[in-house]
Amino acid sequence: MGKLVLYGIEASPPVRTVLLTLNALDLPYEFVAVDLFAQGNKSEEYLKINPTGTVPALLDDGQAISDSHAISAYLASKYGKDDSLYPKDLVKRSVVDHRLYFDAGVAFERALRGTTKPILFNNETNVPQQKINNIAEVYDIVNKLLQNHPYVAGDNLTIADFSLITSISSLQAYLESDVAKYPNLVAWIKRLEQLPYYEKANGNGVKQLIELIKSKNITIVS
Repeated sequence: MGKLVLYGIEASPPVRTVLLTLNALDLPYEFVAVDLFAQGNKSEEYLKINPTGTVPALLDDGQAISDSHAISAYLASKYGKDDSLYPKDLVKRSVVDHRLYFDAGVAFERALRGTTKPILFNNETNVPQQKINNIAEVYDIVNKLLQNHPYVAGDNLTIADFSLITSISSLQAYLESDVAKYPNLVAWIKRLEQLPYYEKANGNGVKQLIELIKSKNITIVS
């Protein structure tokens, strides 16, 4: 096995997705912190690894891979003892891929990043109610996805759960998921929290991000 080096910041949800995958696969790795606030992701050295300047990025024996969804799929495909985290069966894989794309485009990009980036990088303190509505919509959709199964892509834990839990646990900073409204979602969150590596891979980072968001004294405005 080649040497795995993960570049990122622990508070970042996509970085935590890869940390969950690495820990689920029990893979040794080196973690290199990239300070986004000091523009560390814009350095010439980092842009050679990931030209988009986003985190995470992974080096596997020198081969660079970017984007948490792509990295997790790569790791599960290459290093998984079986294909449970990322199925080879095309129908099952299409379900996992759907959840990954939903996270990438909606849960993370629109709901979480769309709300958080102006607060952390543009010093905005007002959050429009519509953004809170977007978060509620994500909760509602994922609650429906979990209606007949314990995990977001079916009966087994997959990398889709890792992607969505990092976004949804972070969204709690703005809107706590109400068990009366979203019983399946809340039960799923608790299920993921029982993973032996959850606290190390996601719990610590999500606490950092929520504390950072709450320190900005945001106000929800209609």
